Amino acid sequence: MGFLDIREVTKSYGPVEVLHRVDISVAEGEFLVLVGPSGCGKSTLLNMIAGLEGITSGDIAIKGRVVNGVHPSKRNIAMVFQSYALYPNMTVAQNITFGLEMHGVARPERERALADVAKLLQIDHLIDRKPGQLSGGQRQRVAMGRALVRKPDVFLFDEPLSNLDAKLRVQMRVELEALHRELGATMIYVTHDQVEAMTMADKIVVLNGGRIEQVGAPLDLYHRPATEFVAGFIGAPAMNFLDVAARDASSVAYAGHAISAPPGAAGAARIGIRPEHVVIRPVGEGNIDLDVTLRETLGGDAYLYARTEAGDTLVIRAEGDTVLDAGARIGADLPAARLHFFAADGRTLASGGVAA
Repeated sequence: MGFLDIREVTKSYGPVEVLHRVDISVAEGEFLVLVGPSGCGKSTLLNMIAGLEGITSGDIAIKGRVVNGVHPSKRNIAMVFQSYALYPNMTVAQNITFGLEMHGVARPERERALADVAKLLQIDHLIDRKPGQLSGGQRQRVAMGRALVRKPDVFLFDEPLSNLDAKLRVQMRVELEALHRELGATMIYVTHDQVEAMTMADKIVVLNGGRIEQVGAPLDLYHRPATEFVAGFIGAPAMNFLDVAARDASSVAYAGHAISAPPGAAGAARIGIRPEHVVIRPVGEGNIDLDVTLRETLGGDAYLYARTEAGDTLVIRAEGDTVLDAGARIGADLPAARLHFFAADGRTLASGGVAA
């Protein structure tokens, strides 16, 4: 049994079931990230943990106590929203301590809690300002302070960084990771951004269409995706996919080229390889030849978009100072140890030469 257990949970709106028998166990102090495309059910699930949405069937338990019918205010959870939801007429100090005041916490205790949290979040110099006088990052810190001051059993974050610009998102992500390490708190974090999921999570739950595709540590999902959906969702840029044909008991074929397949994967319908795992070779010296159609230069890295003989596009990571550009013809190796093989129904048959 975990610190937070979600057991066979479903959610329906009339005849439409949007969450299908979701099972997740979260350990105390774990940072769990719910990730998936828009509409996959991740925010609905977070709201069910918070008590803001009812459960159609199944149980949610916190510290062994089933909380299905428990009012949100009695669950000892704290939630940080995408919109910050600060009171514009209150100061930072009042916003942070308002919940404590509503719960009857004495003023000296509120002030001690405020001082501790403001120092932790480095906003102690802002406590007399109002939200309209703060930057987006400062407002997000206030929203987190309001959650932290309550010392809840579970912190819930619903895409809290999505309103920030790119540079500030990275900064706040690092700060939130450091905060988690310092507090050792149990945190559930919702995002559609797989980079946030990979960099922050102890454990990731990938949701798709209201169902769990895979649960695991970030690198497990990266190296050993359970399905083609997970393989394509985790990793940036996304994995390359190529349709293949059955050839014999130990290989598949792509555009007339034989590609060795591990046991159990010879009947694969598609293969996948990440941009960083494609090896550039001179023409004629790789598994396949390609025509470069576009180069994106990002500084330390460059991404080449190249068309295969069969008309598919591969994205290939290269050194940032590569001279290859649109119009170049190259060869490429697709190393067997880096290939993923998928069945027609999307199941992973093998990853990195190892059967699933």
